[in-house]
Amino acid sequence: MQRAEVIPSIVLSAYALGRIAAQDAGNEAPAAQWRVLSLLGRQGASRVGELAAAARTTQPGMTRLIGALERDGLVRRSPDPADSRAVVVEATDAGAGALAAWRDEFRDTLAPRFHALDDADWAILTRAAEILAAHTDPTDRKDSSQ
Repeated sequence: MQRAEVIPSIVLSAYALGRIAAQDAGNEAPAAQWRVLSLLGRQGASRVGELAAAARTTQPGMTRLIGALERDGLVRRSPDPADSRAVVVEATDAGAGALAAWRDEFRDTLAPRFHALDDADWAILTRAAEILAAHTDPTDRKDSSQ
């Protein structure tokens, strides 16, 4: 595989693994729900517009999703302490618990696909995961040409 193909291949494989895990686990929750809860877990309380931008969706679409998550008790809206006209969204304990359970479910569902890997392959995947995590910080928008 050529260097230029590696990152796109990883991204597409990750999407495919996510779809496979959701189907195999019978998890019918929208992927956007888990993206938002993951963002809130990583960033903390955020404005709806910030979440929409980070999730690459529209603000009205994010507002609808936040409304559904709030009805399910997974997030809470409150006035932004920095601007009383704005609202921030944060994950509730139930939302954090649902996210943790979803991650466990996906891990357990996908585990059989990787059971034959040896220690060397696990070391490679572990290092790849560390590298990818280090480059997915939403505040880290370095020019890739540097």
